[in-house]
Amino acid sequence: MQKRAQERVERILAVATQMIAEAGSDQLRMSDVAARAGISIGSLYQYFPDKAAIVRTLAEHYNEAGRDCICQGLDGVSSPSELEQAFTELIDEYYAMFLSEPVMRDIWSGTQADKALCDLDLEDARANAQELAAAMLRAKPARDPDATASTALLIIHLGEATMRLAIQMPEAEGRRLVDDYKRMALRELLD
Repeated sequence: MQKRAQERVERILAVATQMIAEAGSDQLRMSDVAARAGISIGSLYQYFPDKAAIVRTLAEHYNEAGRDCICQGLDGVSSPSELEQAFTELIDEYYAMFLSEPVMRDIWSGTQADKALCDLDLEDARANAQELAAAMLRAKPARDPDATASTALLIIHLGEATMRLAIQMPEAEGRRLVDDYKRMALRELLD
């Protein structure tokens, strides 16, 4: 993509992010995005055919950032104690990220209602589970790889479900849920 087009896409996404943070994705209107981005509605449609495409692109950006975080956090894990520390830190970081990012929460809450977002979420969970399984196998090489892959996918999926529940609760209660999840997940990770 040419530099000017890339800058325009980034401006559109920045405006959409701001608008979602202000009023939620349900209130996002293509004409409002175009007006606030300072472009014509026709130009907006050249880059994004509809509101769902904007939301999917934002979801992809957040998923990529989350995956990078997981990869960096698990990189170099080679023992059970390193796995325990890295996993605990990642869960705390992930929870803090969701608490501080209203747009991420909005998009995540709509994931189950949108088939394309649901597919994107599953793809992301599988990729994150592969990273976790690799770290689990480095920490305990004698583990069964197939069972480890299944366990890792469940841990990732249950972690996402825990985060969805935790961000709906008052922060102290949400924190307790996250801590309980960590304890449960660590039992499986270190088994």
